[in-house]
Amino acid sequence: MTRDTVIFDFGGVITSSPFEAFNRMEAERGLPHNLVRRINSANPDANAWALFERAEIDAASFDSLFAEEARALGHELPGRDVLALLSGDIRPDMVAALDWLKANGYRIGCITNNVPAGHGAQMSSTAEKAEAIAAIMARFDHVVESSKIGIRKPDPAIYRLACDALGVTPDHCVYLDDLGINCKPAAALGMAAIKVSSGEQALADLETALGLESGTLR
Repeated sequence: MTRDTVIFDFGGVITSSPFEAFNRMEAERGLPHNLVRRINSANPDANAWALFERAEIDAASFDSLFAEEARALGHELPGRDVLALLSGDIRPDMVAALDWLKANGYRIGCITNNVPAGHGAQMSSTAEKAEAIAAIMARFDHVVESSKIGIRKPDPAIYRLACDALGVTPDHCVYLDDLGINCKPAAALGMAAIKVSSGEQALADLETALGLESGTLR
């Protein structure tokens, strides 16, 4: 089966992972390593993070609910401090790969779990950063945002919705995400799933998945 469509997660794939910024904050404040990840993994369908990504609560409610979840683990961490770190740095090599794929006839899409906070789709801290992100978002043939549709990864429905919008079946798609839990439903539907740990690794694996010569996207 020829794979002619590539669907990207955004944060942690097109940009650096917010978990890197979370870990720096945890170290600076003397909090346990991966505390934010631990809080967000507990009760994953109904915690503050899940509710916010489905736009079922606002930023003020997230701030207090997340703080309660942190407090239950014995730590003080308001949700607003986490929101301030959400927008990662753009990876130019990934943006260049988007341009190459589009120029060479591939469909490209994006599925992003985001929240209604900050500026733009990737919750940027400044309007200037949001403009740069919007210019990247405009390259995609279709973008699915959890906060706009009320469904978030890893719900299989969000992957099917993206495929329907792109006019393809999952077996035509490659999917890239920095979280393994989000790659599993994509693979189960028939996509070639790539877990991203770095831009270089992601592009090498994408070349393999698409049958491209090594170095084409790098």
